[in-house]
Amino acid sequence: MQVASLKGRKQDGGAKGGKGMRGSLGREEALSWGDGGVFWGMALRNLVVDFNSYFASVEQELNPALRGQPVGVVPMLADSTCCIAASYEAKAFGVKTGTRVGDAKVMCPGIRLVEARHEKYVDFHHRLVEAVESCIHVDEVMSIDEMACGLPENWRSREKAVEVARRIKQEIARQVGPRLRCSIGIAPNRFLAKTASDMQKPDGLVVLDEGDLPERLHGLELRDLCGIGRNMEVRLHRAGIRTVRQLCAAGKDELRRVWGGIEGERFHDQLRGRLVHEAPTSHTTVGHSHVLPPQERRPEQALAVLHRLTQKAAMRLRKMGYFAGGLHLALKYPDRERWGMDLRFQETQDSIHLVRVMGELWARRPGPERNILAVGVTLFRLTEAANVTPCLFEHAGRRDRLGHLMDSINRKFGKNSVFLGGSMEALHAAPMRIAFHHIPDLETEADG
Repeated sequence: MQVASLKGRKQDGGAKGGKGMRGSLGREEALSWGDGGVFWGMALRNLVVDFNSYFASVEQELNPALRGQPVGVVPMLADSTCCIAASYEAKAFGVKTGTRVGDAKVMCPGIRLVEARHEKYVDFHHRLVEAVESCIHVDEVMSIDEMACGLPENWRSREKAVEVARRIKQEIARQVGPRLRCSIGIAPNRFLAKTASDMQKPDGLVVLDEGDLPERLHGLELRDLCGIGRNMEVRLHRAGIRTVRQLCAAGKDELRRVWGGIEGERFHDQLRGRLVHEAPTSHTTVGHSHVLPPQERRPEQALAVLHRLTQKAAMRLRKMGYFAGGLHLALKYPDRERWGMDLRFQETQDSIHLVRVMGELWARRPGPERNILAVGVTLFRLTEAANVTPCLFEHAGRRDRLGHLMDSINRKFGKNSVFLGGSMEALHAAPMRIAFHHIPDLETEADG
C-alpha cells in the first residue's frame, strides 16, 4: 500500500508505472503548507473508503481455497447469466462486473464461480462499518462497499489524515479480515475524496491536495468522475468538452447549460475542492426484481415469485413508515422483449391490496402462455405515514393492522412464518439482492 499523489492516468495497483507517483512529500505539500505549518488553502476535510472487489473479497475471506484464485460471483450457476463481481485475479484476465459467465470461462479458464451470498455481504458490511467507526466516525454509507467520513478539524493536515487512513486499513484487517482490502481517498470535499479513492486500486491511499487542483485531475477520463455517466458524457461531447482538462477550464455558466441547471455550477465548484452541501434525499420507490432460473420460467412460477416480491416490498414499506400510491409491474422475456405497466391508487401499505393490484397488472400482460425470464415489482408515489389521510372505511384500518401483525410474527418466529398464499410455491425463490445504493435490511429482506 502506497500513499500517492497522482498525475496523469488512473492507476491500478501502481502497475502502470510511477511517472505520476510521488511520495508523501513534494510539490503538493509545498503548495499546500505555509511557514510554521499554516495551511494556505482549503483543508483536507473528507475521507472516502472504497472496498476493492467487495463480494469476491468476502468470498475469499470466508473460503481459504479461493484466496489467490480468480473468482467470479454470480447470481446463479448458468452460462447465460453475468458476473456481479470479480476478484482482482479474475480482472487480470479481463473479467469484470457484467461479463457473461460463458465468456468469463473462455477469458479465464481457471475461474472459480461462486453463487452470491448476499446475507454474508450485508453482515460483513456492518462489521466493516464498525471497524471504520473504531477509527473515525462514518458520516454516510454510500453503498454496500463504500462509506464517507468527515475529518475532524484537528485531523485535517496531510500527516494526520494519512495516519487515520492507515489505521483504518489496519483495523479492517485485524477486526474483519486481511482479504478485505480498501482504497482510501482524502481531499477537501467528498466528491474529490471519492475520485481519489478510485485512482489507485487495489489497496490504494491517495491524497488530493487543494493547492494544485484542478490540474491533477486532467489525466482522468470524463467517465472517471462521479456523476458523469454515458448520457452526460454525450452531452459534454456535444458542448465540445471531451477531456477533463476542458471540463475543468469550462466556466460555471457553460456547465450550467450542459447540465441544464444548478447541478452544473455545483460540479464546477466540486472540481475545485469547494464544499457543496447536498440536498436531503427521501425515498421515492421501493421494489424488488428477480431473474428466474431456466427451470422456473413458466407463467405460474413467475407469478408465485411476483407474489413473494410484492409481499417483501410491502413489508419494507411498512418498516420505513411509508404508504405507496402506485405499483409498476415489469416483465422480461427470454427473447429480451420487455413489458411493463403501472396502476395508481389510494395510498396504502396493505399487502393484500398491493398483491391484488399486481394481479390486475399480471392479467393484462401480452402472451399469457409465454415463459418469462425476469420479473420486477416497484412501489412508487411514496408518502410518509404522518402525511397520509386515514381511510374512512374500517376494513382498511383493520388490514393495515393485519400487515403490521404479520411483520411482527415474522420478526419473532422467523421469515415466512406467516404469508399470503400466492407465494407458497416461491418461498425460497427471489433471494435477497443488494442494489448499488441500498443495503438490505436483514430483518425484512433476508430469506427465511
